[in-house]
Amino acid sequence: MKMPVISLVEWQKRFGTEKACANELAKVRWPHGFQCPACGSQKYSIIGTRKLYQCSECRHQVSVKADTLFHATKIPLVKWFWAIYLMASDKGGISSLRLSKHIGVSWISARSMLKKIRTAMAHRDSIYRLDKLIEFDDTYVGGKRAGKRGRGAEGKTPVLVAVETREKGAGFVAMEVVTTISKETVKSFLAFHLKPGQNVRTDALPALNVVAQDHVHEKKVTPPEKAGEWLPLVHIIIGNMKTFLNGTFHGVSSNYLQEYLDEFCYRFNRRFWEPELPLRLLNACLAHVPVKIAEFH
Repeated sequence: MKMPVISLVEWQKRFGTEKACANELAKVRWPHGFQCPACGSQKYSIIGTRKLYQCSECRHQVSVKADTLFHATKIPLVKWFWAIYLMASDKGGISSLRLSKHIGVSWISARSMLKKIRTAMAHRDSIYRLDKLIEFDDTYVGGKRAGKRGRGAEGKTPVLVAVETREKGAGFVAMEVVTTISKETVKSFLAFHLKPGQNVRTDALPALNVVAQDHVHEKKVTPPEKAGEWLPLVHIIIGNMKTFLNGTFHGVSSNYLQEYLDEFCYRFNRRFWEPELPLRLLNACLAHVPVKIAEFH
């Protein structure tokens, strides 16, 4: 669905008050009008002092933020909406430190907000399954260390990467952090991210032989210097992903790597709709279920 383009000035006019943000959240949460989560009644009154909806039938009280991405947050919705806009409008992403300065919250609060938004990104992308001809490979992410590079390198985190091939280049991409490159992790990745029966192109790593169980497997023994010829798109994607991580975030701990990969994939998969991204991301966040992470102020 095509979304309108919105400028910074227009965003401020539309979502510049707490009431405007709450109304936008209510529209997405209750598209056909308020519905009591306890009894289903659509009759209600507003308790203005506590900003709660009260069901006229069972007297159940509920906040518009309850059971949403913003569940129990003490951060004003206006700041949440600004965080979403800033994150979506900056092509390279935004760091927690920079966001904390822009919207006036602590670094820890900014970090928590970005984590929740990235979870909404991952949830939205989890709806899609890759199809047709797919390039599939693994990579390792981590700081520079002496010794072996690539597979088997010390202190690096393995990541599985799949990308659709289209006539004009790459289609959708999926990435997942794994503990090791094995038949089990490969099979689990493919089951979650790919439609069954696709054409999957890989190198000849033995762990990837499991691809043939549910897909048409095209594999080739590929020396490192030839990898870009057999799997050109996936190697370009991996290079872009590492540039993204090192550019804005200056590297990422393995504990948080998946959420940054989720952000990269969300952005890449919508690269042709970049001007629409603020409203697309806002819609994804407003429609998302709770992400319960400790917040500090």
